[in-house]
Amino acid sequence: MGIKEELIQMLNRALELEHAARIQYLAHAELIKGQTAEKIIERLKEIASDEEKHEGIFRNLIGSYLNGEPAMSLAPTHRASETQTILEVNLKGEKDAINFYKQVYQKVTDNKQELQYEFETLEHDIRHVIIDEQEHVAELSLLLGK
Repeated sequence: MGIKEELIQMLNRALELEHAARIQYLAHAELIKGQTAEKIIERLKEIASDEEKHEGIFRNLIGSYLNGEPAMSLAPTHRASETQTILEVNLKGEKDAINFYKQVYQKVTDNKQELQYEFETLEHDIRHVIIDEQEHVAELSLLLGK
């Protein structure tokens, strides 16, 4: 398998993670109750919007830069009903996503020579998604008091 095919597979996995994360955040936002509900609901919906942007980025990289077919399926989602659990489940998901996206990023940088017409865009876009996800970790950690 060539590097482009390998990256298409990895980026499709990333796309599935983003699809699932967006749906999960929106569903979880509907379950938040209590005195701090509005602030948490607003933040979860904002993160869901970021995840939708990441979907578009990954779809573009797969289709326009690597000539692949973007995935239309979802990674598994995780149920939670209490605010604390919702925040913890999503924090874990963000950390797992960062760890995977760093693997994708490393694969891109390790294969710079073979990606001479795609490298800078792949590197830039994946790095910026990682930065966004790190911001989500910071925000969810703050909401959890960690």
